[in-house]
Amino acid sequence: MASVEHNDAVERYVTTERRHMVLLHANVVVRGEEMAAQYGPGLARDAAAISDGDLELLLNGTWRERLTAAWLVGMDRRVRLRGRIGELLLASEVAHAGQGYCFALARFGGQEDCLLLAAYLDKYLAVDRYYDQTWAMGALLHLDSRLVTRYAGQFLVSGSWQRWSDKNAPREVYIGAHHQLMDKLCAFADQYTRATA
Repeated sequence: MASVEHNDAVERYVTTERRHMVLLHANVVVRGEEMAAQYGPGLARDAAAISDGDLELLLNGTWRERLTAAWLVGMDRRVRLRGRIGELLLASEVAHAGQGYCFALARFGGQEDCLLLAAYLDKYLAVDRYYDQTWAMGALLHLDSRLVTRYAGQFLVSGSWQRWSDKNAPREVYIGAHHQLMDKLCAFADQYTRATA
């Protein structure tokens, strides 16, 4: 049974304005500037205000709660939660939450984040299922371009990315689009966190 604190955190940060649906599949930026302007300020304010305790409650919840919590962690760049986000990404316990974990790691912007994303891809490109591989690759490409590193290259050169995408999503997997989406998400976060600082 969920605690009162958990229920309060869910009501305040997740179900308010159906935030989890706004964040799912990056709808907040995919659906245009009007949606970004509508939800960006509140998301940035809540990211700065939420306690680590409430974040931990949400990170132990359903996919809706985990997705939202990961976005809040990323928006506020709470790098002290990097290890937790990396563990959750690698465990891949619930659908959709990995989108938020990948965004958070991209937003943190360090080589440690590249290593976490690479560990995920190393494990899940060998799995004949579609999880959050495209999100992880987009985040890794985003970080590679910012850090001038080549972590994503190991999966492209080895052929593991191509083998996985051929089996799982041959028509939908265009990695340049996932890279661009992650760039756009991080720019969105920069814009609204600066505006509320």
